[in-house]
Amino acid sequence: LPRPARGLTDGLYCGRRVCYEVLGVSRQASKAEIARAYRQLARQYHPDRYRGEPAGGGADGAQAAHEKFLLIATAYETLKDEETRKDYDYMLDHPEEYYRHYYHYYSRRLAPKVDVRIVILVTVCAISVFQFFSWWSSYNEAINYLATVPKYRIQATEIARQQGLLNKTKEKGKNRRSKEEIREEEEEIIKDIIKNKIDIKGGYQKPKIYDILLFQILLAPFYLCKYIVWYCWWIYCFTIKGQEYGVEEKLYIIRRYMKMSQSQFDSLEDHQKESFLERQLWIRENYEVYKREQEEELKKKMAMDPRWKRYRRWMKNEGPGRLTFIDD
Repeated sequence: LPRPARGLTDGLYCGRRVCYEVLGVSRQASKAEIARAYRQLARQYHPDRYRGEPAGGGADGAQAAHEKFLLIATAYETLKDEETRKDYDYMLDHPEEYYRHYYHYYSRRLAPKVDVRIVILVTVCAISVFQFFSWWSSYNEAINYLATVPKYRIQATEIARQQGLLNKTKEKGKNRRSKEEIREEEEEIIKDIIKNKIDIKGGYQKPKIYDILLFQILLAPFYLCKYIVWYCWWIYCFTIKGQEYGVEEKLYIIRRYMKMSQSQFDSLEDHQKESFLERQLWIRENYEVYKREQEEELKKKMAMDPRWKRYRRWMKNEGPGRLTFIDD
């Protein structure tokens, strides 16, 4: 066990001096008395006000006054704050708790000056802004790609002509535009029609302000209460009263069995959802049969896939653990 240390230690607060004695006040002094004593001593020992009188025996006056002023400032910084003063008084009363005094002293000195809540708020806002603009970039990339697909481009062009948006009449005079400007305008018209007519889902869907992280955190209590109310309603209707499931409830159970998110499930075609309902996949036994069928079908496709055959042949003949000199 380490030997008990003294309460006054070099490197902590006022070192070997008692901060109350440095300011010339008692331990029961109020904040006003401490501030008054600090101002009087600061005027006396401030380097700008010191005129060369000796401050200590045998030492240079200006240097001693400067060190004295630093000690006074340290004592005032220690005693003016209630929490720091409380830790200092505890150190005077319990000098044997050596490591605890070091921990409290340096934890307060090294603590961040900015409120952690502000840092968290700024971080969340920055992530939300980046998230929103990233989604917009992905959405615009999807629109630009769809504008190059002949199927959607032809349909959008026909709709634009029916609405009279593609005016091919030549303009004369000052309003005359170049072919490049006309082509850019037509391209924007086609993209706008694709945005309005095509419902993109999944990772490239149109971003919504309520989907970013900031609004998700703010609306978390509302979503939690909404889920609790919905869950109680589900238990009351289908467990206690024994009502039959509706279409939405059946699709929800199927989606939960498939472990798919709402956006992933919505991206499925309508005929796929109808087939799920026809096979009654909301019943656990039927879903297990469907799952085994899908796994068997996947195995057959992989067995017939030429790339999978080459991979299995390579694993059998060469494999990752064999030393070979074949270039390919």
